[in-house]
Amino acid sequence: MYELFDHTADLGIRVHAASLSELLCDAACGLFEVIAGDLAQVRPTRQERLRVDGTDPTWLLFDLVSELHAAFELRRFLGRSCEVAIDVAGLDVLVHGEPYEPQRHQLAHEIKGVTQHGLWVRHVPEGWEAEFIVDI
Repeated sequence: MYELFDHTADLGIRVHAASLSELLCDAACGLFEVIAGDLAQVRPTRQERLRVDGTDPTWLLFDLVSELHAAFELRRFLGRSCEVAIDVAGLDVLVHGEPYEPQRHQLAHEIKGVTQHGLWVRHVPEGWEAEFIVDI
């Protein structure tokens, strides 16, 4: 589960999940919701694979959402859902979605970048929580 919150001229994404892999997937969906608005308009017709190396959960989140932002900016790929496998060296991520089509997709925001300001991930008794902010 994720929720969006306003942050000055930026937009924040707060995520709660039972596991770290779910947290990272929900963060990815939150990022794509900021870009595309309603994710129901995105069909899972294509897949993008990516690898994120590292062990620190905070920097894994930052690198993952930065890579997904780049996937949209460079290849116009919109994600709808994902699967994250965590190993000792990082993440293997499979994102389901499709290429952006201006005639079908109504975009909500243009993201300039993912910021390090306000970035955190923590393990809590209920699972995992995180926040990150995107510059719009």
